[in-house]
Amino acid sequence: MNTDKPNRITDADIRALDSRIEDLIRTCQRLKEENRLLRQQQTSLVSERAKLQHKTDMARTQTEMLLLRLKSLETEA
Repeated sequence: MNTDKPNRITDADIRALDSRIEDLIRTCQRLKEENRLLRQQQTSLVSERAKLQHKTDMARTQTEMLLLRLKSLETEA
């Protein structure tokens, strides 16, 4: 005869497990939303970076053109 008590899952164990599962579901949902917001922010920042790069390129081109004009005016004088 085996006199040891068999391992039984009690109602308290089930409630604790259910609570933990609910916590994990909430955490997963929160992380999913945070991930969505971060991806949205990344897309926005990439777009902004491209616009700024374009403006920088245009400013560089205009500056180079002005320098060339100034040099040509120097040689004419």
